[in-house]
Amino acid sequence: MAKITELQKYARAKKAKQTKTAAKSNDSKAAAARNAGAKGAARDIDHFIKTAGLDSQREKEIGQHIGYRYDVNLVPDYRRLTPFLRKYMETMQWQDLNWLEDVHLGYEEGRAAVFDRNVNGWVTVPEGVKLPDNQQDRDMLARELLIKFQMSSRHPLVDLHKAYRKF
Repeated sequence: MAKITELQKYARAKKAKQTKTAAKSNDSKAAAARNAGAKGAARDIDHFIKTAGLDSQREKEIGQHIGYRYDVNLVPDYRRLTPFLRKYMETMQWQDLNWLEDVHLGYEEGRAAVFDRNVNGWVTVPEGVKLPDNQQDRDMLARELLIKFQMSSRHPLVDLHKAYRKF
């Protein structure tokens, strides 16, 4: 049986509380319809492609999606690994991609991009790359792009290494 995280316990308790509140409400049919709509939106893998992705009131106020609201213990679907990522994991002798779990394909100035924390900037996807229709496949592509960029000679940390290395 899978380990239940504190976040999952909190989510279950919150859902149970919402269900109880909706049952007490005079307009329980409207509340049930709202809850069904929320469940459907959460399951839609292309939610951020089809909508603005601004779900909470705070996101609407600031005009951008807050990505760190999710359980980082959720692992990506390894059946969707790109051949490069599969070979990378095999070469590194890793069983998982823990450090890449929260890497997702985003958009910078209207272009598909992935955020590189090492340089605190966006790495844009080359124009010729066709993006998959599925968000999970897009995220795998983003992980691959990030690794390739970090290993390339064009990465800014390469220049820092050359300038400041001791030996």
